[in-house]
Amino acid sequence: MPSSSKYDAIVIGGGHNGLTTAAYLARAGKKVLVLERRHVLGGAAVTEEVFPGFKFSVCSYVVSLLRPEIIRDLDLPRHGLEILPLDGTFTPMPSGDYLWRVNDHGKTHREIARHSKLDAEAYDEFGKAMQAMCRFVKPILSMVPPDPATLRPKELMKLLFIGRRFQGMTSEDKYNQVQLMTMSAIDFLDQWFETDVLKATMSASGIIGTFLGVRSPGTAYVLLHHYMGEIDGAFRSWGFARGGTGAISNAIADAAREAGAEIRTQAPIAKIIVKNSKATGVVLADGDEIYADIISSSVDPRLTFTKFIEAGTLPVEFRGSSGKVNLALDALPSFKCMPGPGAHLRGAISISPNVEYMERAYDDAKYGNFSRRPYIDMVIPTLTDPSVAPPGKHIMSCFVQYAPYKLRPGLNWDDQKEAFGDKVINTIAEYAPNIKDIILHRQVVTPLDLEREFGLSEGNIFQGELSLEQLFFLRPVPGWAQFRTPIKNLYMCGSATHPGGGIMGGPGRLAALEILKDFKGLA
Repeated sequence: MPSSSKYDAIVIGGGHNGLTTAAYLARAGKKVLVLERRHVLGGAAVTEEVFPGFKFSVCSYVVSLLRPEIIRDLDLPRHGLEILPLDGTFTPMPSGDYLWRVNDHGKTHREIARHSKLDAEAYDEFGKAMQAMCRFVKPILSMVPPDPATLRPKELMKLLFIGRRFQGMTSEDKYNQVQLMTMSAIDFLDQWFETDVLKATMSASGIIGTFLGVRSPGTAYVLLHHYMGEIDGAFRSWGFARGGTGAISNAIADAAREAGAEIRTQAPIAKIIVKNSKATGVVLADGDEIYADIISSSVDPRLTFTKFIEAGTLPVEFRGSSGKVNLALDALPSFKCMPGPGAHLRGAISISPNVEYMERAYDDAKYGNFSRRPYIDMVIPTLTDPSVAPPGKHIMSCFVQYAPYKLRPGLNWDDQKEAFGDKVINTIAEYAPNIKDIILHRQVVTPLDLEREFGLSEGNIFQGELSLEQLFFLRPVPGWAQFRTPIKNLYMCGSATHPGGGIMGGPGRLAALEILKDFKGLA
């Protein structure tokens, strides 16, 4: 092949993890090519002008978990990344009351005390306990998982490091850590709080993107996974990327290009070339063949191993449970419990009035229906970043659970898509009656859309469940947790790998570091 068609590494998929892998490899002097199927970079962290003047963060819509070492190493602020803080969570209640937690600790303490003085005191202790849990877990997010089946000293040292960290915790923190890894979000929160709306809203972090209910064992860890985010060192902080979540992907892409990486859009892969159990290149949909020493796939394992290589099965569980409804608005919604505009609209707005409401939403999904009264997490990014809509107009992003990929027999998402959108709007209207009058456009994104348009098998936003059997050295499956696959020179670098999903970049960075180690062996 001509030298121009031979690369050190090809990265399949231009999502934020694939771009992160490419950036780190290019910074190390490797000749890297990124191939993205769609016309726009970002994967699920993407901004698109769906309607004229309205730029939607179509899938992922807030940021918190983006690894600070990636921001620092790639100098992302210089490439245009700006994170705008998201202030608090507002939960309207059917009774006409509300719960409004903000980033101001004193205000939040007084607000919770309005519902329960005991919970206000417990909230402080809960925060301290969760910070201790986060301090234990955070270093694990930046390490390559050990292989517990080997006796290699290096792998044993990783296990010893984790064991020593656990041993160094207080007895109470050890107890909490074990509970977080095994309990349901509600059972865990029940030990701390008595206020129904507070427990319901906090438990929502435990079901994001998972096909589990708030009473399902294992959801307490998912709560922790979303709790450990930070912005500029501020713990438990969430924010918007100015310009939408696509701005994060574009900043990483700019860093990769500056380091010498080549990035192509509208370049779908037909298959990965494998000769003698070794990946040697890719074939594009137009028939072009491109060769490289290393192939790294940021798309999920099902696509990688059953579409790009050969038909087969892979023991990774994909159970999509989420949908999105993105709204272009002519004005701001007005909530019955707090009418008119105000600071309460600048943060997250959570339709999670009580624990029974949350569990019944899951009950619908268990039997193949989208939730009749869904949990909805809404944000209005235009109140913080007016650039994503025309002057005076607004965008409202609605993340919805539950929307099961597999509907009951007789139903399909192509037919049910608009009914799902209607159900979401009707639910919001119970709390903000003017919502139907101010909608200019709406975009409904179902799990099937996530699979078709964004390559997320069964619409699973994390490329695999964030449950105990798919975490750490079990992610995506036992024996594959160190980013290598049974096919030599073929790696995985997407959310299916450790440390998991969300706009984190950790999988892409760790995969690149492992690939660079192996490049030394190829030299």
